[in-house]
Amino acid sequence: MLVLFETSVGYAIFKVLNEKKLQEVDSLWKEFETPEKANKIVKLKHFEKFQDTAEALAAFTALMEGKINKQLKKVLKKIVKEAHEPLAVADAKLGGVIKEKLNLSCIHSPVVNELMRGIRSQMDGLIPGVEPREMAAMCLGLAHSLSRYRLKFSADKVDTMIVQAISLLDDLDKELNNYIMRCREWYGWHFPELGKIISDNLTYCKCLQKVGDRKNYASAKLSELLPEEVEAEVKAAAEISMGTEVSEEDICNILHLCTQVIEISEYRTQLYEYLQNRMMAIAPNVTVMVGELVGARLIAHAGSLLNLAKHAASTVQILGAEKALFRALKSRRDTPKYGLIYHASLVGQTSPKHKGKISRMLAAKTVLAIRYDAFGEDSSSAMGVENRAKLEARLRTLEDRGIRKISGTGKALAKTEKYEHKSEVKTYDPSGDSTLPTCSKKRKIEQVDKEDEIVEKKAKKAKVKIKVEEAPVAAEEEEEEEGVLVVEEQETSVKRKKKKDKKKHIKEEPLSEEEPCTSTAIPSPEKKKKKKKKRANED
Repeated sequence: MLVLFETSVGYAIFKVLNEKKLQEVDSLWKEFETPEKANKIVKLKHFEKFQDTAEALAAFTALMEGKINKQLKKVLKKIVKEAHEPLAVADAKLGGVIKEKLNLSCIHSPVVNELMRGIRSQMDGLIPGVEPREMAAMCLGLAHSLSRYRLKFSADKVDTMIVQAISLLDDLDKELNNYIMRCREWYGWHFPELGKIISDNLTYCKCLQKVGDRKNYASAKLSELLPEEVEAEVKAAAEISMGTEVSEEDICNILHLCTQVIEISEYRTQLYEYLQNRMMAIAPNVTVMVGELVGARLIAHAGSLLNLAKHAASTVQILGAEKALFRALKSRRDTPKYGLIYHASLVGQTSPKHKGKISRMLAAKTVLAIRYDAFGEDSSSAMGVENRAKLEARLRTLEDRGIRKISGTGKALAKTEKYEHKSEVKTYDPSGDSTLPTCSKKRKIEQVDKEDEIVEKKAKKAKVKIKVEEAPVAAEEEEEEEGVLVVEEQETSVKRKKKKDKKKHIKEEPLSEEEPCTSTAIPSPEKKKKKKKKRANED
């Protein structure tokens, strides 16, 4: 069996001397511990050396792309075909190409990998005529040339322009905001009213650049920059401005800052157009789905379009919200529903309760568009347009679902009632503002006295009512006492006389005397004494 071994110096073809040792894969490394042992397993049959680094670079780039170099093809035809033996190769793809073009049987297995590892460890002893110093220099030069070639000609690295452009665009936005804030604050000491009248930053800087000092506004013509009403308001404010006077040197520095702001803003618009064109050329479907800015930020966050294509839809959905995700996982709270994809137009026009659902669907369709752009040969945006139409239809159904009836078939729309504003208009109560008393102290004292009199009158009325209720109760008690006395007298009279007639008379008397018990009149004490005397005489 022959072995094809590629080095930075050239191609080497080895002859396997003892194929029985190759059957023991686990102990094969022991046979390459020393150069003497290695020479007993394999022997160099042919070595084809590269003339320079350019030839080595061409050979290795052909091997990386799965192609056969002319030099390698000559060696294989010359050596391997004459030997009529199988060829062991390290790369299965290269073995397939050799078998297809040269009709040679190639072997690729774990045993071959172990054999290649052993040859590489004892390469200095197995390949005579090549010094280790020359080998190291050739390896370093080939590595540098290969990396330069990959960076220069790789189609995968075209999206680096997008990454750099979107990063520069974000930096320009930050710098523009700082510059404009400083310009407004600086010129605001001289003409503070202008900042409230003109809200647009670029127009503000252009007005400053054209006019300069506040005194020149009366004679300046700003019709190209401002409408007539705003121009008149600016001129009126300049005449009665409360700003301080500044020197010409200060005005020159402010104007220089304004020119910088205008130039940076113009360059930003140019860079944005460049980014739009690059995105439509490299990722047209992603641009249709989420827009050029969001698409470029996704590519920049992942590193490249190929790296982004390897991500799942759930990862693309929360890309850019990694801190919030890990914070939620650590605190066991709800994870974020969206990251950079939140700034897409489809998510922005959705109601808050459907944003999570739309962002999930948008991420799924966006991943399909990314993979189509990264691996597909077609450069049209038809798939992106079709998927966006599906998402918009889905969004409409979600928004209409809240209007439809919950019961029934769900197809009929609910009757929408006329809107009536039912909230009450609340006015401000100024009574709680003042802590001073609303009336004088004398009036307060009079009010307190009146309240005391009212309370006393109520208490008297209550006492009178109680007395009236107690009067009939007392009359009833006195009548009961009289009845008890009469009964005692009757008993004494019965014991003394023991006469039947008297008993009858005594029985009739309580009946006659019980009649006053029903009356409500209260007997006086004099009447009580007279009654007692009469009873005693009768006895």
